[in-house]
Amino acid sequence: MSAFDYRNFDDRRQNSANAKAALLAKFKARPPADDPEMIAKAKARAEVSKARDERTREREAARIAAERQAAEEKRAREEAELAAQIAREAAEAAALQERKASELAAKKALRDARYAARKAAVKTKR
Repeated sequence: MSAFDYRNFDDRRQNSANAKAALLAKFKARPPADDPEMIAKAKARAEVSKARDERTREREAARIAAERQAAEEKRAREEAELAAQIAREAAEAAALQERKASELAAKKALRDARYAARKAAVKTKR
């Protein structure tokens, strides 16, 4: 293994020092906070931020309104479906009751016919 190459180390150290000095010079070259140009830029950034926030609030309000409308439409649709189902069930119940009543009347008519036939048979035997 060869010995350290001090020239390379010195070069790296010098490059690092130059980079730090360049950053410091860039930082020092910045205008102060009370500079009118900086104040104007800050106001412009604040206005852009305010407009962005306003658009965000508008989008959020529109989203909430759309969700509310969708929920109301869904509720109305469910109520209509429920009313239709109740009407169907009522119609089915009425049809079932009518069918049972007609079956009961038919059974009664058969029973009465059998009874009348028995009575007639008893009369003819006497």
